[in-house]
Amino acid sequence: MTDDEVYAAYAPPAPDWLRVNFVSSADGAATLEGLSGPLSGAEDKRVFKVLRARCDVLVAGSGTVLAEGYGPLVLSPGRMAWRRAQGLPEVPRMAIVSRTLSRLSPNAGIFAEAPRRPIVICPRDLPESRIDPLREVADIIETGVGTVNLKGAMVVLRERGMRQILCEGGPRVFGELIAEDQVDELDLTLSPLLAGAGPVRIAEGRETAEARRLELRHVIEAGGNLILRYLRGSTDE
Repeated sequence: MTDDEVYAAYAPPAPDWLRVNFVSSADGAATLEGLSGPLSGAEDKRVFKVLRARCDVLVAGSGTVLAEGYGPLVLSPGRMAWRRAQGLPEVPRMAIVSRTLSRLSPNAGIFAEAPRRPIVICPRDLPESRIDPLREVADIIETGVGTVNLKGAMVVLRERGMRQILCEGGPRVFGELIAEDQVDELDLTLSPLLAGAGPVRIAEGRETAEARRLELRHVIEAGGNLILRYLRGSTDE
């Protein structure tokens, strides 16, 4: 597929849309040796980059940001040019979800070198001593008590004009979004690997009252990987 075909294959069906992107082993592991990277191949990474280029904001949990070594959110010149042609800023914004803020440093590259001011999403009852250092380098969304109210955070993001939301995990953030019935799309790559027992699933945490039905919209096979796109219900009909 050409890049233009990949962009078209992932066109969002609605102005307000929340998609989640994950890779897993064939037996359901979200990581190998604690990281998702070893599960990913070249075609999966191309979809990963297209989804980033298509979003207004990229949401990720602080655990994922730290474990995967996220730096400043930047795109290639070609993808920035594509965004300009769509009337979008050259890069999306980065939003980091953290229940405690205890491991986030304002000096980290994801803040200090960011081309656009990042966002931090945290509970509203955290001590100001934890929040204040990050106010210098990020916009703060405070929502929830004792934990992050992700549903409320998504409302705030959309109120601020970030209507196309991409979530890259981790599993607990994804699990909470499922529990809050916020997920419009799951983009999942199945890697032809058996990880065995131990690694977490792509969704963890709070149980949901009922399963959410999805519709499979496409399957792309590349190098033994299955690149799957699921949408909830029939929202693009």
